[in-house]
Amino acid sequence: WAPLGLQASTWIWTHIELPPVLAEVMEEVTSCSFNSPLFQQEDKKGITYRIPALLYVPPTHTLLAFAEKRSTSRDEDALHLVLRRGLRIGHSVQWGPLKPLMEAMLPGHRTMNPCPVWERKSGRVFLFFICVQDHVTEHQQIVSGRNAARLCFICSQDAGCSWSELRDLTEEVIGPEMKHWATFAVGPGHGVQLQSGRLVIPAYTYYIPYWFFCLRLPCKARPHSLMIYSDDLGVTWRHGRLIRPMVTVECQVAEVTGRAGHPVLYCSARTPNRHRAEALSTDYGECFQRPALSRQLREPPHGCQGSVVSFWPLGIPHRCQDPSGKDASTIQQSLLPDSSLRLEEEAGTPSESWLLYSHPVSKKRRVDLGIYLNQTPLEAACWSRPWILHCGPCGYSDLAALEEEGLFGCLFECGIKRECEQIAFRLFTDQEILSHMQEDCTSPGRNLSHFKTN
Repeated sequence: WAPLGLQASTWIWTHIELPPVLAEVMEEVTSCSFNSPLFQQEDKKGITYRIPALLYVPPTHTLLAFAEKRSTSRDEDALHLVLRRGLRIGHSVQWGPLKPLMEAMLPGHRTMNPCPVWERKSGRVFLFFICVQDHVTEHQQIVSGRNAARLCFICSQDAGCSWSELRDLTEEVIGPEMKHWATFAVGPGHGVQLQSGRLVIPAYTYYIPYWFFCLRLPCKARPHSLMIYSDDLGVTWRHGRLIRPMVTVECQVAEVTGRAGHPVLYCSARTPNRHRAEALSTDYGECFQRPALSRQLREPPHGCQGSVVSFWPLGIPHRCQDPSGKDASTIQQSLLPDSSLRLEEEAGTPSESWLLYSHPVSKKRRVDLGIYLNQTPLEAACWSRPWILHCGPCGYSDLAALEEEGLFGCLFECGIKRECEQIAFRLFTDQEILSHMQEDCTSPGRNLSHFKTN
């Protein structure tokens, strides 16, 4: 077996002295700026790992890397979820062995679409996923209008060392509305906890507006993104409104903050329309304004999942004040089309929080994984040109921002001939973004020098 591309992976066969909750035999070390394959396809027509999800747990400096284990690369051949735990030590990550998550299973179902989120008050990790009746395809559900998926989660109080029993939320969250949901899924990729404490799990459903009862056939189902959320630390859950009218599928969200301090939830969603859809919410994800296509973020044919994270840029204050102590902000038009929902933001200057986005850059096929930067998420058309993190076939990805260290992680599908050959991990710094990124937004006052440099 030969690792893909340039590697900095060292195999360790001794027991490493770690805190008790983290103590285990570590197998591999990822150094900053190098790719490490965490999940490797066993043969072209056999065991394959797909659908990465990445979560960072700050108190224990732990990275949780999730994926689906499949008997083939096909969706209907998913088996169960697997996990590798990594301990961040400075600018490197020590990875433990692959472990199957047998707690995340329902009898007669396959487990798909890992979507983890960390709740900072309790320290609990929630891992959401769907369980789908064995061998029932998404297409069969859409055509028949008969959902075969269940909404489930397990949780961990010790950063992924052990997990609770499965909890099925299907009736609680969807209930009688199921007659309008031909099928649904969460994520894939991470969820978020907002400043308010709300936990948000991105999702989508193929929605049936009405049925032809005489024929017992559904009207054509159309996919729409939406959020599933909890305001009581994960005790109870409900769903928000569909993002309409545009067709949107797999999505991720990130909370961004303007200089006036108002939080806004940004949504990036997959579409079949050759461009990414973007939408904003001012009510914590309950509903979103009308989505718009981003001309800077292209989709390959049929689209592809992508990841987005927000972070506080180092080296600039979290609030911008004038000498009198008041917020130095003005009113400007944002992505929100309703003038009554204009957001306070300093015109032409960066937001307090910025966005990173990962996605294949080609409009023709899934190749060349790009990392894009947006310093002004509440303005339109301000994405940078991509920094190519991986050259060649690639697919789904998930990003994580690691505390205030200026570090980021990316877990992504890649290969030499096909994107499903492996799932690799890359740790990179803000300085790498600085050195590789080329600006593609001409808004005055935008300058990457706001990144902290050593």
